[in-house]
Amino acid sequence: MTEAEIRTALAPFNIGHRIDGVHVQEGLVQVSLRATREEAAGLEPLRRDIESRLKTLAGVKSAIVILTAHAANSTPQPQAELPLLPNVKHIIAVASGKGGVGKSTVAVNLAVALAQRGLKVGLLDADIYGPSLPKMLGLHTKPSVLNGRIQTLDAYGVKSMSIGYLVPEDKAMIWRGPMVMGALNQMLGQVDWGPLDILVVDMPPGTGDAQLTLAQKAKPSGAVIVSTPQDLALLDARRGVQMFEQVGVKVLGVVENMSFFCCPNCGHRSEIFGHGGAQAEAKKIGVPFLGEIPLELAIRQAGDTGQPVAALDENGVVANSFLHVAASVAKALDLG
Repeated sequence: MTEAEIRTALAPFNIGHRIDGVHVQEGLVQVSLRATREEAAGLEPLRRDIESRLKTLAGVKSAIVILTAHAANSTPQPQAELPLLPNVKHIIAVASGKGGVGKSTVAVNLAVALAQRGLKVGLLDADIYGPSLPKMLGLHTKPSVLNGRIQTLDAYGVKSMSIGYLVPEDKAMIWRGPMVMGALNQMLGQVDWGPLDILVVDMPPGTGDAQLTLAQKAKPSGAVIVSTPQDLALLDARRGVQMFEQVGVKVLGVVENMSFFCCPNCGHRSEIFGHGGAQAEAKKIGVPFLGEIPLELAIRQAGDTGQPVAALDENGVVANSFLHVAASVAKALDLG
């Protein structure tokens, strides 16, 4: 299926003047249609008809059609708000103000640890440009589609979805903002998540448009901020906290990752990045401190082999640190 074939299939709808962009990749089709804010409601039936038609085409696994507004000298209007996932009790965002602090490692192991508490857990990899779930969960097959819904890939008691399941591992995602948001909308609204107690969203790093839109559309019950102890990371974590506060999302607390290192040979403890900075910062800004995760070789090894350390060594020190964070999160959400 090519872009030209998609445009040919759209010809009977006489919408050539409205087509703002067509993107086709690995069976995923995204079409952007120009519409003013006033036209949006009236064009909604047409949008649905086009989307349904695209899903019937051979080679199309999933399709989404979005309406985009372009008006001179005005701020672009947000797309129509997605309804909350009706069968998901809580959505939590695992976020950081910057990359490189181990946010995805914390998100994956937190999800596994929550599942170990007997909860029904989903995990969404919202980092389109750098998806890490396939590697960290050891899942490399493409999800199936059943009754028009993308099926999750499951491991360690967690249902998961990532753009990395749909594109080759070495494929660079060179997408503009609307295409990124279209993919995120698909993974939220067109995936068969089923009933869940909690959906953990591994947010992209930073505090840009994608993060703000996800926070507003997914409407998380709360956010977990991940930081390392040093001042630079804490400064960015502070921005992450402020972002969620500005969009009305409660910050459940802060996790200090890479908190300290214990030599496996002699047991000497080294605080490579400092220690306690995240706990002090949490107290300063008035949010809970959820726990500290040590810097351990086992975490890196487990992630590289697709076996989250929280599942690999349930009684180990590192696994217990994730279980402690999971218990704090569950308590904050009244999940026991």
